[in-house]
Amino acid sequence: MPKSKPLSRGVAIVGAGMSKFGAFAEKNSRDLFVEAFKEMTKSIDKGLDPSVIESLYVGNFSSDQFEHQAHTAPLLADAVGLTPIPATRVEGACASGGLAIRQGVMAIASGMYDVVLVGGAERMTGLNTAGVTDALATAADVPFEIPAGFTFPGFYAAMASAYMHRYGMKPEHLMNVAIKNHDNASLNPYAQFGVTIQKWMEGRVAAAIKKGKPAPTWSTIWDFLHDESGNPTVAWPLRLFDCSPVTDGAAAVLLVAEERMHEFTDHPIHIIGSGQASGSALHDRPELTAIPAAKTAATKAYEMAGVTAKDIRIAEVHDCFTIAEVIASEDLGFFAPGEGFKAAEDGVTARNGAKPINTSGGLKAKGHPVGASGVAQAVEVFKQMRGQAGERQVAGDVNLALTHNVGATGSTCAVHVYERRN
Repeated sequence: MPKSKPLSRGVAIVGAGMSKFGAFAEKNSRDLFVEAFKEMTKSIDKGLDPSVIESLYVGNFSSDQFEHQAHTAPLLADAVGLTPIPATRVEGACASGGLAIRQGVMAIASGMYDVVLVGGAERMTGLNTAGVTDALATAADVPFEIPAGFTFPGFYAAMASAYMHRYGMKPEHLMNVAIKNHDNASLNPYAQFGVTIQKWMEGRVAAAIKKGKPAPTWSTIWDFLHDESGNPTVAWPLRLFDCSPVTDGAAAVLLVAEERMHEFTDHPIHIIGSGQASGSALHDRPELTAIPAAKTAATKAYEMAGVTAKDIRIAEVHDCFTIAEVIASEDLGFFAPGEGFKAAEDGVTARNGAKPINTSGGLKAKGHPVGASGVAQAVEVFKQMRGQAGERQVAGDVNLALTHNVGATGSTCAVHVYERRN
């Protein structure tokens, strides 16, 4: 493939916000998007006149199935008072949000627009577990994979099993990723699971005592995570705490052309690299321990940005399952193949480590409203790079960051590189 060229016109994020992630029976995706839009607006230092927004791109995987509502984008535009601007829904399974960002970047870089709103929204909890599973399964290769009995926990369990066989990882190593991401989410007021696993365990014990039932005898979080009653197996070797939850939520970022960014803020975050790639479904890959599309998308983003993996200070990666974060950390070039799980064990990817990953709590603990997840990653990067992440703020200079958003088992991947220049 030809090498990526630098953007022909600079693009910057000048505002970013998200709704609370969780389960909200009384809300729909429009309500959640309005919340995210308001949070984004509040983050713009010099204020925002919505009339300057020229276009909207919305990441949404399947409001058709989750809410029985298609044609989402114009409805969301209307909900925040932006009609009659063009509004486009972008679908790429769980990578829908990342692809929406890429569409916004290209729209500005091409010169067509100067100011573009990018959003993502998904309201998933209106369906029961079986319904959500069926909806998500449509992102797989339906004729070849679903009749064989695969669901997404099974797909990633197969990847985890292959990885364990090749590199000697144990299921316990994946628990390090879950512990880290819950620790980070406990400091994120927007996260669905805003508690550490230690607190979660203590809550289970207290609840049993309150109900007059025998209290579990877990003495450490490792006892809890190894116990089927506390952390049941979903698809071996993946347990409940290896899996991201079903989530309702929305996120939004405002992209502007660099020559206009100071109308909105003196502290923009530049998008300097954008890569997207596609790949085969899982059943047709020569190996299961890497995602080729992620490697290609990362290469393209690095080429465009003129940086390498070593230059990246922090990253938000697509950890729909704990094994996905391990594999992503290698696909992105942060660690050699077979070394990602060791890096997590050694604290390298912790918030105070050399290469912090998923300071937001990731999809695993912040939550995974599939169409919004890629945009929410950019929200976290925006806050971290501007020193506005509160208790979870990474120390030191966060001058380069990356987001990695995957659709299905890696048939689609979008990678973006971000730079702070002042």
